[in-house]
Amino acid sequence: MNILVIIIAVIAVILLLTGGFVSSLNFLLYVGAILLVLAIIVFLVRFLTGNRRV
Repeated sequence: MNILVIIIAVIAVILLLTGGFVSSLNFLLYVGAILLVLAIIVFLVRFLTGNRRV
């Protein structure tokens, strides 16, 4: 009985960590997409206005 409880606890911890990592990776994916869109907008504004300064 104790071994079954330990196995269930280990599986629960693994699933908890996996769920946390997946949701945080999902969040970072959205942040990366937003930053990519912002970089494209800034590039287009600089290209269209002719401002070549960094």
